[in-house]
Amino acid sequence: MNGHPVIETRQLVRRFGTFTAVDALTLSVEPGEIFGLLGRNGAGKSTVIKMLTTLLPPTSGSATVGGYDIVREPASVRRCIGYVPQALSADGDLTGYENLLVFAKLYDIARGERAERIRDSLAIMGLSDFADKLVKTYSGGMIRRLEIAQSTLHRPRVLFLDEPTVGLDPVARVSVWEQVRRLQSQSGSAILLTTHYLEEAEELCRRVAILCRGRVAAMGTPAELKAAVGAGATFEDVFERFTGADTMLPGAYDETSQTRRAAHRLG
Repeated sequence: MNGHPVIETRQLVRRFGTFTAVDALTLSVEPGEIFGLLGRNGAGKSTVIKMLTTLLPPTSGSATVGGYDIVREPASVRRCIGYVPQALSADGDLTGYENLLVFAKLYDIARGERAERIRDSLAIMGLSDFADKLVKTYSGGMIRRLEIAQSTLHRPRVLFLDEPTVGLDPVARVSVWEQVRRLQSQSGSAILLTTHYLEEAEELCRRVAILCRGRVAAMGTPAELKAAVGAGATFEDVFERFTGADTMLPGAYDETSQTRRAAHRLG
């Protein structure tokens, strides 16, 4: 990978009261790279994304995206990124084409270019045959692919995907993976994604950072991390080594207790 990093963080911190959600995060993402953030619930993944997309100010430290400072130049950052949040962002009462047209206007894409951009985006994401169908008739995987198309109409330098395949069945997940690879190869955008699916990270990402309690516990290629754990290690072994198989998460005891009580009542 050549050129300056498209994402660079230096000792980035975010606190909520006395709780430190992200603690001295330092990493860089190269142009055209697919980079993964992994970690258990509460590790700080989504907080990192929100800071880098200018939705949440850092407590301290600094970061640049596309060469722009996230605090001093937020408007410039927003112009050069695409962001697909966990929450649903497509309108079910519009067609796929209409959803993309709304985003084309929001991104201020020239009127004469909109139709071609939309057709190209639908084709890249495998949705050309469904352009005129209402989105509420789409499957979960199709909706996710449409949301990725929405966020890349303006050809961003960096695309942020926050849990892009959460809730999808295995076949739909693989379909989204294929389209993400296709998008990256055609556009050259760098992609930073968060995921709970380890096979997704191993399959898609050139490098990953594993977060534990807001700090980077390990960073490297999946192959490098497996080698560091030991001969024959799986990526699941890597995840458990660096996050702690028995990490105590807020609410875990209560949730387990309720589940077991319910199982006992039902026999």
